[in-house]
Amino acid sequence: MNAIRIHRNGGAEEMQWEQVPKPVPGHGQALVRHTAIGVNFSDINVRRGGFYASILSDSDQPFPLILGNEAAGVVETVGKGVTDVAPGDRVAYAGMHGQFFEQSGAYCEYRAVPQDRLVHIPDAVSDEQAAAMLLKGSTASLIVNRLATPGPGDTVLVHAAASGVGSLLCQWAHHLGATVIGTAGSPEKAEIGRQNGCSHVVLYNDVDFSEAVRDLVPEGVSIVYDGVGAATFEKSVGLMAPFGKLVNYGNASGPVAPLNIQTLAMRSLSVARAGVTGHIGDAVALRRTASELVGLLAEGALVPRIDSRFALRDAVQAHQLAETARAAGSILLLP
Repeated sequence: MNAIRIHRNGGAEEMQWEQVPKPVPGHGQALVRHTAIGVNFSDINVRRGGFYASILSDSDQPFPLILGNEAAGVVETVGKGVTDVAPGDRVAYAGMHGQFFEQSGAYCEYRAVPQDRLVHIPDAVSDEQAAAMLLKGSTASLIVNRLATPGPGDTVLVHAAASGVGSLLCQWAHHLGATVIGTAGSPEKAEIGRQNGCSHVVLYNDVDFSEAVRDLVPEGVSIVYDGVGAATFEKSVGLMAPFGKLVNYGNASGPVAPLNIQTLAMRSLSVARAGVTGHIGDAVALRRTASELVGLLAEGALVPRIDSRFALRDAVQAHQLAETARAAGSILLLP
């Protein structure tokens, strides 16, 4: 079969289109033929090395390495002991049993996946929607349900309001009755932010976003959802109302600098760093979250936006697009 592998950390050009052995499902595993693969910024972080390299030793990340954590497809065969899925079932998965940067391997045509990491895709959901939404939606579910739940009377600031997770967070907060302010890098993305439920969208390339948000909400925002990181975090802390909550869930502009917790004391602020692994760490949690997302999709409360589709062999171009921050929504690889 074909796969995208890297032999060392580095830029997008390190990704190679290579032939590798087709896996054979072991006990408790199903062989999934991928039909759509989600591109996530965590894939880019793994490819680069970056802050993950400071967490892992060389022996923890063996090369060559297949990237990717999220995909949808069809069960082709199953190993012994598999009872949850059968050949012909449409399924999706997000992550394996460890941290996302430890057990990647989705950028390929076939993958042997443990049955407890698979969720059934209902007829009303396409494979592309599943691959665009399961991981990003699970991240949004963690943030909204466990870390900072918005409601009527709250003002929520969502950075990168047209991004994959950002779009879902805007829609979800709006669905729960909050007033949503988004940030975006272009008028086209600002329009998408408004479609996602934003009452206001600040163009951060044209104005200082912190000044613009302060003009809109002089008393401060109740919640900040920040997937950008270094470029937005510190200013966002300054925009929070007393007892406000900030959730950082990504580092598209680089990791957040160490925080002096005393800076939170004057307004009794709370800061959290979201890590989705624990939220969907076992089969029950993963399938419960997937069911919630499907329900919200059926209601029309969440609508995953797909920005671009690339052939799997063109993963280099897909990563290059993601790194430019021009994409508005999810990027998919199609085997």
